[in-house]
Amino acid sequence: MKYLLPFIMATQLSGCASIGKGMVEAYLEKQQFIDTRVCEIWGEPFNGLSPFLGNNQGKMKVLMVHGVGDHLPGYSTQFVEKLTKELDLPVMSKQYKNISLTSRIDNSKNLGNLRITRWLSKDRSKELLFYELTWSIITAKQKEVLAYDNSGEYSFRRSEVNDLMKKFSNDTSPDPIIYLGESREDILVSFGQSFCWMTKSNWDDLPDDNAQQACSFNDSSSAANIHVDQYAFISHSLGSRIAIDGMQRIASLLDKRSVAFSNALKNKKIPIYMMSNQLPMLQLGRKLPDVSNENVAYCRPEGEKYNQRMLAKTPIIAFSDPNDLLSYAIPHGFVEKYLDSRLCIDVTNININVATIFDAFGLGKLANPLDAHVGYDTDDRVVALIAKGIGNKNTAKIVNERCRWIETID
Repeated sequence: MKYLLPFIMATQLSGCASIGKGMVEAYLEKQQFIDTRVCEIWGEPFNGLSPFLGNNQGKMKVLMVHGVGDHLPGYSTQFVEKLTKELDLPVMSKQYKNISLTSRIDNSKNLGNLRITRWLSKDRSKELLFYELTWSIITAKQKEVLAYDNSGEYSFRRSEVNDLMKKFSNDTSPDPIIYLGESREDILVSFGQSFCWMTKSNWDDLPDDNAQQACSFNDSSSAANIHVDQYAFISHSLGSRIAIDGMQRIASLLDKRSVAFSNALKNKKIPIYMMSNQLPMLQLGRKLPDVSNENVAYCRPEGEKYNQRMLAKTPIIAFSDPNDLLSYAIPHGFVEKYLDSRLCIDVTNININVATIFDAFGLGKLANPLDAHVGYDTDDRVVALIAKGIGNKNTAKIVNERCRWIETID
């Protein structure tokens, strides 16, 4: 009997542990099932992409720009499949097209990859051309200086979780620093080339797969397409700064090289959907733009500099999870002081929990900051807002039910 006692006790303890583990899992699963994550929107109504898919004269074209970290072509696949499902575009081109981006001045440069996919409705009446820019090859070479820290010589000394976090830091942290250096121009040229291919070509006119050639805004088809096509950018973290800087660079060059394209651009409204918005942080250490605090002069028809604007309007829809340690809302007055007035920027802030928040057994609320940083493009509410906007008859049911909208007016 005395030999059975330890066995009985061990069995009971093991049973208690199993019961305890089951209780914890059930507790966390229950919290996940009851989704109380916040979605709060401050701004004007916006339409999303949906109304422009049936454009009989032109096409709806979307460019995605990734943020920090190394990426491979195809990184946007999960997002674009969720987006096209929300837009009811179940037909896809058999092949996607890849363009190896390079510079018109130096075609020996590898400036990344532009992958284009074509999506259509079943009756072919609606169409979306999705452009995915992968620019991280530009910074990858410089980040090799940190490669030793990821080697076994150093990484084995860290705990498993800390090692994963350090490798993530080594992959992502250098990019904003590198962007402030010599590589910034190449990254902006990569963005400019991507936008050029968006404006210049429709699906049948795009180069064959894996072609390496440079695009020119001086092509007459670019200015013609600008008048009829609709454009939008979707960006993540550093990609948002790249999109803003890239458009400013394009506009400054076009004023000197292509009057027709520049004039066409002045009448376009191009929204930027910014996931994990970092504009305030990425403004640190930068000079103020050449033109600021002059929104009235450039952006209103009665303004004395209205004809010198870059775009008719640049709506920024900024998604920020408060548990994302690298994301920031755009505060009042930021646009006027720190962003170029000629872009005619208008901001909609969206405070949204993309990471699940747990109650850690009465010790406080907890959310994984990494999930909060990378979870935007898989969140159904984010996808629905980009697809169908808010404050219109097409607004998705999940947005109407799960998001609180505060409309802002002048």
